[in-house]
Amino acid sequence: MKKARLALVIGIVCISIFPVLVKLNLTPGVISAFYRMGFSLLLLLPYVLVKKAFKKPSTKGALLAILCGIIFGTDVAVWNIAIQGSTATQASLLTNLSPVWVGILAFLFLKDKPKSNFWIGTPVAVFGMILLVGFKVFKHLDFDLAFTFGILSGVLYAFYMLISKHVLKSMDVLTFMTLSLIASTIHLGLVSYALNEPFYGFSNTGWLVLVVQALVCQLLAWLLISYATKHMRATRVSVSLLGQGMLAALLAWMFIGEQITIQMVFGGLILLLGIRITFIEQPLTRFKAKPHKNKRFKLG
Repeated sequence: MKKARLALVIGIVCISIFPVLVKLNLTPGVISAFYRMGFSLLLLLPYVLVKKAFKKPSTKGALLAILCGIIFGTDVAVWNIAIQGSTATQASLLTNLSPVWVGILAFLFLKDKPKSNFWIGTPVAVFGMILLVGFKVFKHLDFDLAFTFGILSGVLYAFYMLISKHVLKSMDVLTFMTLSLIASTIHLGLVSYALNEPFYGFSNTGWLVLVVQALVCQLLAWLLISYATKHMRATRVSVSLLGQGMLAALLAWMFIGEQITIQMVFGGLILLLGIRITFIEQPLTRFKAKPHKNKRFKLG
C-alpha cells in the first residue's frame, strides 16, 4: 500500500504540469491529445516488445482496455478544448468534479461501495478546490460549449477510473497501458483528421511541449497512477487527483507568473485535509462478546 501511495503522489506531480503546458496554446486541442498518446505509445512499445512484457489478455479484458483508451483520449481532448475555449480555472474546476461522479457511479453500479470517509472527505476537498480557484470564477461561468466540455471531461474521467480499476484486477499495468494507448492514438488520429486539424507545422517549442506531455504527463504519470489504481480504491485515487489543482496553481505561479493569494493557500490546505480524510482507515466497530467460562465449584 505504501508503494501505491508513493506512486500516486509522484503521478499527481507529473500530471500537474499539464494545465500549464496547455495554457501555452501552442497546438490545437485534439491534435495535442493525439500526439500526447502517440508519442507515449512510441516510447512504451519498444520496451514492452523487447522485455516481452505484453501478456495476452482475455477478449473481454482487451475490449475493456481498448474502451478505456477511447474514453481517456476523448477526455484529454475535450479538456484541452475546454481550457482553450474558456479559462484554465473554469475548466479545471469542472473537470475536478470527477470524484463526485466516481462516487455516485460506484455507489450505483459497484459491489464495493464508497466508505463513509469518502462522502465526508470529498465535499471538504471540493470546497478546498473552490477556494483554490476562487469564488470569482462562478461569476464568469459561461454555459457554452467549453462549459459543457468541462463537465463532460469530469464524467469521462470518472468512467475511466472505474472501468480501469475493474480491468486492472486481472491485467498487468504495462499490458493495459499498451492497449489503452493504441486505442486512444488511433481514435484521436481519426478524430483529428475528421476535424481537419494540422498534424505538422508547429514551432520547435510546440513540438517540445508535445514530447513533455507524452513523456511526463502521460507515460510516466499514468503508469504510476494505474499502478496506484490497481492497488487502491478508485474513489480514493480520484479524490487524491484533486491535488493536481493545487500543484498546478503553484507551477503556474512559478513559470507563467500567475498570482497566488492567501485564499488559494487556505483552499489548498482544506483540499489536502479532504484528501487525508478519505485515507483514514476505518477500524472495525463490531466486537464479539467473549463467552463466559462457567466455573464449577465442588462442595465439601
